Amino acid sequence: MDKNIILAGVGGQGILSIAFVIDNAALASGFEFKQAEVHGMAQRGGAVQSHLRYADHEIHSDLIPKGAADLVLSVEPLEVMRYWHYLRPDGWIVSSVTPYVNIPDYPEPERVLAQLATFPSCILVDGAQIAKAAGNLRAQNMVAVGAASLRLDFPEELLLTYVAALFERKGPAIVEVNQQAFRLGRIAGRFFRGLVEAGVPVPTAVELGRRLAPETLDPALAADWARVVADPELAAPILQSEEIRACDQVPVGA
Repeated sequence: MDKNIILAGVGGQGILSIAFVIDNAALASGFEFKQAEVHGMAQRGGAVQSHLRYADHEIHSDLIPKGAADLVLSVEPLEVMRYWHYLRPDGWIVSSVTPYVNIPDYPEPERVLAQLATFPSCILVDGAQIAKAAGNLRAQNMVAVGAASLRLDFPEELLLTYVAALFERKGPAIVEVNQQAFRLGRIAGRFFRGLVEAGVPVPTAVELGRRLAPETLDPALAADWARVVADPELAAPILQSEEIRACDQVPVGA
């Protein structure tokens, strides 16, 4: 078994923190691992990326060949496009859809989402919305780790242990915020995949996830919500509304 992951984002989004959680979970699980240095612009807002590899056998290089990545994990949607040529044919994308507009000609977010939607193997969540629900916008990187945990090889509790280890020096309140960001990201990822696997188009699945309050998402209801959005009369008021507070009540008629 081996797993090749490209970590992507922009300066200040905490790519090294993502690597810390995954690296330590890999070590604790008995895997070999190698991680390349984080490369890119040093200043906040510049593109950054790192290669992370773990396996149950010796790893000879810390660099992932093009076409060999199992996963591109990004905290910023446009950054996915810099590295998707690294993906293997059955590789996955896990990304926040929250844009970080750091260039004057940043494309329209809808165009970026349309490109991401061309990948059938994807998990897309709104990192900013979920981090805000957890209690701190800066926790978007832990939201991404939570969503990506569905494609990793470690138990949820082990990953949460290293989220705690990463932030313990900042106190229990910060630990809890980041663990909650992880949990909500994982739940949002499961809900998104449930919608897509039930036939909901990726952009619609993203939009529904945005309309539902993150702390109320229930992946067990994804198939029910898929039936709702398939009905134009039921879907229109939902997809045009402000945030819906309760995901545990599927509209009548579903």
